[in-house]
Amino acid sequence: VVARILGLPMHKVEIETPRLGGAFGGKEEQANAWAALAALGAMVTGRPVKLYLNRRDDMLATGKRHPYSSDFTIGLMKDGTIKAFEAVYYQNSGAATDLSPAIIPRTLFHACGAYHIPNVKATGIMCRTNLVPFTAFRGFGGPQGYFVIESAIEAAAKVLGMDPMELRLKNLVHTHDRTHYGMVLEDARAEETVTRCMKLAGWHELRASINAFNATNRRFKKGLAGIPVCFGISFTKLMMNQGGALIHVYHDGSVSVSTGAVEMGQGVNRKIALLTARTFGIPEHRIKVETTRTTTVANTQPTAASTGTDINGAAACLAVEQIKDRLLSFAAETLHTIKTELDFVDGRLMYVKPSDKAGQDTGFTFDEIVKKAYESRIDLSAHAFYATPDLYYDMEKEYGKPFAYHVYGCAIVTATLDTLKGTYKFDKAWIVHDLAASIAPDVDRGQIEGAFAQGLGWSALEELVFSPDGRLLANTLSTYKVPDGHFMPEMTVEILDTPNPHAVANSKAVGEPPFMYGIAGYFAVLDALHAAHPSGTLFFDLPMTPEKVLRYLDRIVISPATIISVTGKTIGTQQHQADAGARGTSQQGGAP
Repeated sequence: VVARILGLPMHKVEIETPRLGGAFGGKEEQANAWAALAALGAMVTGRPVKLYLNRRDDMLATGKRHPYSSDFTIGLMKDGTIKAFEAVYYQNSGAATDLSPAIIPRTLFHACGAYHIPNVKATGIMCRTNLVPFTAFRGFGGPQGYFVIESAIEAAAKVLGMDPMELRLKNLVHTHDRTHYGMVLEDARAEETVTRCMKLAGWHELRASINAFNATNRRFKKGLAGIPVCFGISFTKLMMNQGGALIHVYHDGSVSVSTGAVEMGQGVNRKIALLTARTFGIPEHRIKVETTRTTTVANTQPTAASTGTDINGAAACLAVEQIKDRLLSFAAETLHTIKTELDFVDGRLMYVKPSDKAGQDTGFTFDEIVKKAYESRIDLSAHAFYATPDLYYDMEKEYGKPFAYHVYGCAIVTATLDTLKGTYKFDKAWIVHDLAASIAPDVDRGQIEGAFAQGLGWSALEELVFSPDGRLLANTLSTYKVPDGHFMPEMTVEILDTPNPHAVANSKAVGEPPFMYGIAGYFAVLDALHAAHPSGTLFFDLPMTPEKVLRYLDRIVISPATIISVTGKTIGTQQHQADAGARGTSQQGGAP
């Protein structure tokens, strides 16, 4: 973008991106305009230019998560088996397209959530409005799709007189099921995560205790809800599933790693450092992950779609293997053996199987072999490229394999509602997440808990209010409420660690899928409202703010429950990136 605005070829513009102070999607596309403005100012004046948006200007001028208004129809058998689902998603795109054309397909891909539905029709319609263009946000259209299908499940459960969780459990996807977009699921873990989460929470005992509480309390009512997750991992635009890495081993044995990944607090640099260290067989402190720079790794893709480690980490490992192969070949020649009998372990060169000396130390360290290789003119640098394999999708036939794999999980949330005030508190949350072989368990657990908190804020608090002429009224943290420590429930997180052969180091992505867990908070409050007024009409208007709760309690409408085909509407699925764009600095040759 900067090169195009300045009228320069891309090799004349160097962009360096240091660690960002949060992003969640808001800096994927909308930072480009500010970078281009700063670069243009620098070119015209011949001086460095820094452009900074304060919080209010940032919230007024940059995009948020897309609001959706959706209509749905769901058809079921009397036993609760879902046979058909139809939804129309009206996406408020704002005044310009931004990333809207890419976001709405992901909504359609996730229209069925974690459920196997044999007959599906999902339609997405982008709507131009007088608002600032909406943009990427954690989940990239997936959460909006999830909210609609979960709303349909809740509506259907009420019509059938079933426990919504029973209905969910009955219709989960399984291995070898074919999705509505034609992909056959491998190693589906939806049922395992849901049943483990129900056991972790003590679902049946919990349901009974909540029913008993509600039967004896008039003012306060408790609610309970669980949400399963099945989230596809890959960019849905095929060409974006690629990345490169450049690795230098210095002759003292220290290692420099450059990739196209941008660190923004999600821990991608830590994971790439760990992958590099483990592949080499040396301590992590010997690795330095460089800032992302267009002159070291060119043609990079956004660090998005939860693929930062999958793509860039895999590229780094491929580059390491090249250098390591040269080092082991050199060491084998030095020791008069074969390279398959040697490996680096904790920074030392060791004999390994099939050698009859397996487990013995060769007497050389990694640093010593590197120095000797350097003196023998062995190349200690390597570039590698990784492209996610086996992806394809025919947009005309709407059929293919758009994702490398899926992440599964389940969250159960309880809430206590004050029917007099309309306020509520989330009490406890239980999460079982399909993490596979975690590269950095501390980082991944933080991502799970943080994404859940952000999803809970989206579901319950974060309401964007606009004036009739399109001005954002909720433009500061005093008028736009975000989650804090007092808002969050007590959390119990359990990890499902079955290895995943479709990603680097048998791991799974963790950035976006846990966001959907927060939707359980909305339905926990809805369950409490249903306990307060069992005959009232359910409403699906996210976020579930106390104002909406109080208005609902003030005007209960009696609704008959006699049909099996259920139609409904969901509205209000928008959100602002709480940290995105909070600090935006740009200069010629600097960070956008």
